[in-house]
Amino acid sequence: MNDIEVHWLWWLVGAVGLGVLEILTLDLVLLMFAGGALAALISSQLGADITGQVLTFSITSVVLLIGLRPFLLRNLRKRTPVTETNAAAHVGRHALTLSEVTDRAGSIKLVGETWSARAATPGGVFGPDEQVRVVRIEGATAIVDSLDTAPQDPPDIPATSPQTEIQEDRT
Repeated sequence: MNDIEVHWLWWLVGAVGLGVLEILTLDLVLLMFAGGALAALISSQLGADITGQVLTFSITSVVLLIGLRPFLLRNLRKRTPVTETNAAAHVGRHALTLSEVTDRAGSIKLVGETWSARAATPGGVFGPDEQVRVVRIEGATAIVDSLDTAPQDPPDIPATSPQTEIQEDRT
């Protein structure tokens, strides 16, 4: 009986490691596994063998994933508004046509970048130097419509909108 049981140390390292990784992902999955590792650490301290520790880890992790995670995500989303990123963040923004934009081809200046663009309506044509609104993004192409027919700006568009960039580009 000279063997020293150090399973608790592995569970501690696992819980801390998973907790640190959770900070990077913010998906609350690894946090549930860290909770399972802490439960296994406690069972190790209470004298459970390795099979009992692994079962404790598995059961606790599943219960936390199914029971606690949805509740935490719901409350987190209530307090933190979802902010669109990447291409989805451009929907609703104003853009300036650089060339004629038809339902087949064209180009616009959107947030200081040149994008390929198409008109949203069949047969729609926008001449150069017209202001348009992005209604959706398809791949690397912005689908645009006139300012009066497109929906209003979403509330989460920052104050430094492309509108100010468009006016600066015209000067």
